[in-house]
Amino acid sequence: EVQLVESGGGMVQPGGSLRLSCAASGFTFSSYDMSWVRQPPGEGPEWISTINTGGGSTNYADSVKGRFTISRDNAKNTIYLQMNSLKPEDTAVYYCNAKTSSNDYWGQGTQVTVSS
Repeated sequence: EVQLVESGGGMVQPGGSLRLSCAASGFTFSSYDMSWVRQPPGEGPEWISTINTGGGSTNYADSVKGRFTISRDNAKNTIYLQMNSLKPEDTAVYYCNAKTSSNDYWGQGTQVTVSS
């Protein structure tokens, strides 16, 4: 059974930091590009970042570039999203995504709320 389980969300004040994790199982993790996607309340999904299979290539949305860092540990079948300098507009449910040309898997999401 394929599973992607996000964790690490919560409430934080503006300017604070959080580190999200996504633990994968049930598929060959090292063969999948991995991404983070978020959905703010009342809005559609927004792609945040992607890391390639080996971890040597990363891409970010302009809205998070310079503040967020994606990484992966293929030995632990886990990806991470280090989020610094958080803003209220970063409030969203954050999802991890595993994708190849033939498969597309999603986690259940973790809530991040940035508020004073």
